[in-house]
Formats: sequence, C-alpha cells, structure tokens
Amino acid sequence: MISFECDYNNGAHPKVLENLIKYNNVKPTPYGFDEFSERAKGRIREAIGMPDAQIFFLTGGTQANATTIDSMLYQYEGVICVGTGHINVHEAGAVEFTEHKIITIADNNGKMEAKTLDKYLDDFMHDGNNAHAVFPGLVYITFPTELGTLYSAQELDDIYQVCKHYNIPLYIDGARLGYGLMAEGCDITLPYLARHCDVFYIGGTKIGALCGEAVVFTNRQAHKHFFSIQKQHGAVIAKGALIGLQFEALFTDDLYFKLSRHAIEMAMQMKQIFQEKSCEFFIDSPTNQQFVILSNDMVDRLSQHIEFTHWSKADIHHTVCRFVTSWATTTEELDELKRLL
Repeated sequence: MISFECDYNNGAHPKVLENLIKYNNVKPTPYGFDEFSERAKGRIREAIGMPDAQIFFLTGGTQANATTIDSMLYQYEGVICVGTGHINVHEAGAVEFTEHKIITIADNNGKMEAKTLDKYLDDFMHDGNNAHAVFPGLVYITFPTELGTLYSAQELDDIYQVCKHYNIPLYIDGARLGYGLMAEGCDITLPYLARHCDVFYIGGTKIGALCGEAVVFTNRQAHKHFFSIQKQHGAVIAKGALIGLQFEALFTDDLYFKLSRHAIEMAMQMKQIFQEKSCEFFIDSPTNQQFVILSNDMVDRLSQHIEFTHWSKADIHHTVCRFVTSWATTTEELDELKRLL
C-alpha cells in the first residue's frame, strides 16, 4: 500500500545510514560529547551564520518542545501559541504535563499574527489583576504551520519585534523546517530565521534521519543547566553520537536542503494531480502537506489502496484529508495516486 500518511514513516537517507556505520568502528564519548556531534554542531552553526549558537541534540519533536519550553519558563509562566499550534493539538498535553499552561490566541490560516499577539500582551500587561494569572513567558510558533502555511519574512519580523518589545523570547518549532524553507515563494532563509528568534529546532526525524532534532539557541539564552534539564526529561541518550552522526550527514553538501526540495517538488506534482481531478482544497499549502476535500465515497475507495490522514469533517458528505510527501516520495507513487483518482 502507498503511504502519504506522514513524512516520518520512512527509514533514513542512504548517506545518513552510511555515516551511522562509523559508530560501529569507534568508541565515541557518550551523551553527545563526541567528535561527530561537535562536527555536526559546527556545520549547523556555519549554515545559520552564528558561530556562537548553542546546540543540543534530542531524539524527537515532542521531547524537544517539552524540554526546551520547560527550561525557559518560571513555574508561574506559560507559553503563547495559536489554537491550531502543534503543542496545543498534537502532543497529548506534553507541555502542560511540565506544569506550564499553553495560552492560546486566535490564528489566521494556522499563523500567529503580530497584531493579535501584541493586543493579548498589551491587555495582559495593563490588567491590574495579572498577578493572579499565568504570566506569558514565551511565544511559540511553527514553521511551517500545522496547516502547511508559511510566514513571510515580514510577518516573522513583526512577531519578533513584538516579542522583543515585551522582552519575551520567541521559539520556533522546526519539525518540518526544511520543507518550509524550500517551499515556492518562501522568502525566509535559515540564517534569517535564526536571527529572528531566540531558539528554534531543526527537525531531522521528518527529513532524512532515523530520529533526531537539533535545538538551537541563537542568543546564548540556553539555561546554564540545560543538559541536566534534558536528563530530567529523559531526553539524553547514552549513545548521543547516534544523532550527531545523522546531522553531520544531513548538513554535508546541503543534503538537508536537497531532500527538502525534493519533497516540495513531489508535493507540487501531487497538488496538480488533485487540481486536474477538480478536487477542492481545504487550504492553499505551498509545503509538503496538502489538504484536500474529498467525498466520503472517494475516501473509502482510496483508503483501500493509499494511507492518508482523515483530517476533519468538511460536511456530512465530505472529509478533509491530508496527503503528505517526504524526501523519499517517488514519481511512481504519484503516478499510482493519479491512476486511482
């Protein structure tokens, strides 16, 4: 059966696997303090144009979000997120399990708007009773968003300026970062993104790695005991070189960006296939996630041959379905989708 269900049910790119073989030939220092991890960090610093960036490797996205957010907040603080944000809808309350409230504000096609953020913060700061409330201590967005939409460079700058005005850090979830950066029309580069936030992570799990995320603190704001906080979260693995080796491969010869671009090319071909069949789209996504409205009969028929996500109910006769391409998607798989449609 063909799978367009998600972008993390593939193995690893061959060059990543080749690099992992090195692990069997040496005995690296444990817990991520090894030569491979250090080289990987150096290449990431070079890619973002920040030689002093602090980088930590974790195994998964939920783990990265919960650990990083917990490390940046006082006990009485929460994190601001749009209602559709990943930490709010798809992580089983992992952040709130760390006893930090997720403070939700309205979104526009999955995106946070600077004016909405500014109004919330202005209202909060001028509330004479705010000492009784959970204080906003961090702003969280994803790039791309949960709905596959993108922030423009201006939109990201506007949000960051609001954050700086209120002296609140901005954290960007980059589980699909490469797919956003390589999307048509994206005017944000990796160095630009790094300069317009205080911490972000580069997702490897969804883009060519077996597992692994690279958390990057751009303004040296990492907690001085971040490693210990990782340990508390069960987010440190003894064989830390496992992740370092993968990111070393991904950030050699622009492999990370080449794999991301391939997924976007496949997604645009997929979009064209659905357009040719006069299918309606739930939202216009330039990324590797395509949200299509299909009749329930077609959903039942396609489900016999293709794995995809039944995202939400459109109406009594139609369903919003998500089809996802990845670095491993092939033209043969797209041809089969076209035939089945």
